[in-house]
Amino acid sequence: MKFAALVAIVPEELEQESIDAAREQGAGGMTVMSGRGISNTAKKSFFGMSYDGSQKVLLMVLEKGLSLHVMKAIQKVIMPDEHDSQGMVFTVPLEHLGGIDMSQLEKFEQHLAEQSVKETL
Repeated sequence: MKFAALVAIVPEELEQESIDAAREQGAGGMTVMSGRGISNTAKKSFFGMSYDGSQKVLLMVLEKGLSLHVMKAIQKVIMPDEHDSQGMVFTVPLEHLGGIDMSQLEKFEQHLAEQSVKETL
């Protein structure tokens, strides 16, 4: 089984919706980190103080095929139309992996089997 790390950088207000979208596609656990983006465009100003906005970084280790489904689901949340992206999501292939729970591997295999049945119908 091949794995990928999925990284999603989403606005704080879309965190839960992004998590829900990932879980609907079969993602299990994930690490959520706080972040702050620095844009190449002018910063928003409020009473003379600049504000970039806080972001959340969602990090998941997924089976490679599942990672594409999860990525597309999160992309729909952060990019409601093709001209308005509110975040970023990408995957990175993993060569070596240690410490993953065997029950999580079983869930990946079960989800892949279910996806295979859906695709043949």
